Amino acid sequence: MSRVDILHVSKRYGSFAALDNVTITFNDGEFFGLLGPSGSGKTTLLRSVAGFIVPDEGSISFDGEQVENVPVHRRAIGMVFQSYALFPHLTIADNVGFGLDVRSTPREDIRKRVTEMLGLVRLSGLEGRYPKQLSGGQQQRVALARALITRPKVLLLDEPLGALDRRLRQEMQVELKEIQRETGVTAIFVTHDQEEALTLSDRIAIIDQGKLIQVDAPQTVYERPANIFAANFLGDANVFRGTPVKDGLKLADGTMIETLKAATGAAIVRPEKLRVASGRKKAAGNSLAGEITQAIYSGASVTYRIRTKAMGDVPLLAFIQNQTGEVLDTGTLVTVSWDKDQTIPVAP
Repeated sequence: MSRVDILHVSKRYGSFAALDNVTITFNDGEFFGLLGPSGSGKTTLLRSVAGFIVPDEGSISFDGEQVENVPVHRRAIGMVFQSYALFPHLTIADNVGFGLDVRSTPREDIRKRVTEMLGLVRLSGLEGRYPKQLSGGQQQRVALARALITRPKVLLLDEPLGALDRRLRQEMQVELKEIQRETGVTAIFVTHDQEEALTLSDRIAIIDQGKLIQVDAPQTVYERPANIFAANFLGDANVFRGTPVKDGLKLADGTMIETLKAATGAAIVRPEKLRVASGRKKAAGNSLAGEITQAIYSGASVTYRIRTKAMGDVPLLAFIQNQTGEVLDTGTLVTVSWDKDQTIPVAP
């Protein structure tokens, strides 16, 4: 459909930099996730691509053609919002066909395209209903059909599934991905949901204070975060801080831990990489003695918070898959161990 190039884009509101010299490319046909805390700049970036916000500096191009001076209605974009933004007084067919109607498309062509789009989003037969007669998931699919009916070059999604409950959101993630693949449209979506970003995205960008922190495939960002912020924002992480030594990191109490590569003063280990065994046992690789301070049973897994001398007041977090049904009690003395290859040096 289209490639979008963002080159040295900045947007300021007084002394606040909503975007700070952002350069990024959204590839043709890519499903790209923008992930960051509230106020990080992700929505500002999305709205800049749409044309609702004009950058103070830099350029935005669609397939090599700059669009900074192109109005919103001529940018060949489709947008889906968290609130759906459907017209309550119009039927589903009229809602979906609205974009073609305002372009004075012949009625028969609109009817054919509406039928096609409702089939694509699995809502055939609901043309005559009104939004209030549909479930939240169905309304979101209507909004998606309306955005796609004009055959946009770029589909922009702002927290598209945020108003749905957890189970429905998970179902819609699968459907949204399938529809994007079928249409081949370049999709850029904003989310604060880590699981959603990992599930939907071909690549993700983590944004903080208007700056790009890391851009890569979701698995790469999760397994090899660039810094502590990225590690903590995309999932949970145990953070070790200390003095770099030849083979790893020396913690404040003198404990040595080995790292995947030369340490930088900080390293992370994901909670699911840890092993927890009751008692004080010699373990291969890195290991720490500790005491369970909290055990949270979640059915498929157990989450432990573990106090260790090496980490002081900061508990270790361990996610253990529930294979036996056993849950260790609070107060149990344990040995926590993990592989050297799972200790990832990161920038502070």
